[in-house]
Amino acid sequence: MAQVPKVRLSEGLEICRILNGMWQVSGAHGPIDTPKAVNAMDAYINAGLTTFDMADIYGPAEDIFGAFSSQLKTRKGEEALKGIQGLTKWVPHPGPMSRNVVEKAIQQSLKRMRVKSLDCLQFHWWDYSDKRYLEALGHLSDLQQEGVIRELALTNFDTKRLEEITGKGIRISSNQVQYSLIDRRPMVKMAQFCDSQGIQLLAYGTLGAAGQPGLCRPVSALHHRQCGHQVHPGHAGGGRSDRGQPARGARS
Repeated sequence: MAQVPKVRLSEGLEICRILNGMWQVSGAHGPIDTPKAVNAMDAYINAGLTTFDMADIYGPAEDIFGAFSSQLKTRKGEEALKGIQGLTKWVPHPGPMSRNVVEKAIQQSLKRMRVKSLDCLQFHWWDYSDKRYLEALGHLSDLQQEGVIRELALTNFDTKRLEEITGKGIRISSNQVQYSLIDRRPMVKMAQFCDSQGIQLLAYGTLGAAGQPGLCRPVSALHHRQCGHQVHPGHAGGGRSDRGQPARGARS
């Protein structure tokens, strides 16, 4: 297997600096041949690209990951599962965020991915004026303490909300946001804050954005994302000068 540089998140999970983004299998880009997508994942593993990034709203992405991990276990045994990492996202509509609501959503991802605990759960929120994202994160933090979630992370949160969340004592491993040589807005505030807190930034759109034709091309059935730390493609952002409002880019 080829070796791809990795980065360690705050709770010890090591992920590749290039992620296999599974938005491409969401169905938004055309019909998905699920068995073919499952079989195609072997090529990424063999190339050393062992980290897969998905979401509850990415169509069958979690199911595809679950089918692949089950197939891998059958072929190579339980030990082989330690060599792959599954990062998913929970993207709820704003509303009541009771323990039951949160736990039900996480249990659904566990079931679809066929795992006993989530390597990394990245939380997204659509409307900052609805403060119930703090309730949701409180329950997610409890589930982390119970061993259901290893790394608790965010996607498309701005610096102001990141400061608010960490100020509540909630440990955040990473924040996935948009960053490229064209869009360097996170460097205004977010990168410095994350460096001070030991929070990694996972970047999408590193080759450009959907609004700039020709700059970004899908790679096979999956879409690669860069992740990392410091000033290379790993400090990400979008929205206003330091991230702004939650962006649709989390699903690209």
